[in-house]
Formats: sequence, C-alpha cells, structure tokens
Amino acid sequence: MRHIISVLMENEPGALSRVVGLFSQRNFNIESLTVAPTEDSTLSRLTVTTLGSDRVIEQITKQLNKLIDVVKVVDLTEGDHIERELMMIKLKATGQMRDEIKRTSDIFRGQIIDVTATTYTVQLAGASDKLDAFIDAIGSAGIMEVVRTGVSGLSRGEKVLSL
Repeated sequence: MRHIISVLMENEPGALSRVVGLFSQRNFNIESLTVAPTEDSTLSRLTVTTLGSDRVIEQITKQLNKLIDVVKVVDLTEGDHIERELMMIKLKATGQMRDEIKRTSDIFRGQIIDVTATTYTVQLAGASDKLDAFIDAIGSAGIMEVVRTGVSGLSRGEKVLSL
C-alpha cells in the first residue's frame, strides 16, 4: 500500500542525506521525495511517498524517529489528508492535436504555459491519480517530456505537524 510520510526535521546540512541513507540501508523504496523549508527557518518538511505493508511503514517511522535530525514523523495516509503534485508536460501540438490538447487541458483544469509552432507545455496540479489520468487521456504518442514534483501533503482540519 502507498503511504505518504511527512517528516519535520532540522534544517541542517546532511539531514536529508541521513534520511535517504536510512531508506537505502534498509532497502525501502522511495517513490517520491519533496523537501522545503517551513515557516520556522530552523526546520524543513520532507514528504516521502513509499510503498509497503503496515509493518514496513511502522519500521520506517520508528527508524526515522531515531535519527537525530528528525523532530516529528507522521504517516498522512493514516487519516484524512490533502495531497497535491505538480506536473509539467511538453506535448507535440500540430494540426488537430492542438485543439484536442487544449480541450483535454481544460477538462483537467490544466494550463498551457508555453506555446511554440509545434509544441504545448501544459502545467497540471492535483492528486497523482489525476495527473496519471491526464497522461492516459493524451496518449503516449504526443508526449515529448514529463517532469513531476512528487507528492506534498497536509492533514485535513486542525491537525498540524509542528513542534
């Protein structure tokens, strides 16, 4: 099962390396990884998407809590949460395909952010499933390049990850 683990950690050199090293040493796979500073400049928030059974996820969270740089760990998938990912996709856009890409982008609430005589670059934000569905709808023949940020997430409601 896919899990989104949110980690609040010290904003120190080498902290990310220790977290990634833990995953590597224990042979846990990272599906996506995002890191950015928080409202407190001494802390960073890391969001890891990984696959595993409940037992494996429990091991991961226990091991993360042992790291000196880690302040707090939460598995967002245990409760209600909001998740988003950003994708930019460059597509061949000639002839009738130009109108089709525009229509499909509108349906998925995407934005065409770059236009040339033969290409469109579309930006989409949303849950990973939505981005996958857009790629399926467009079809692989017209895709020139895809870049995705990885999942970021927050718990819904009053629950927060803070000190």
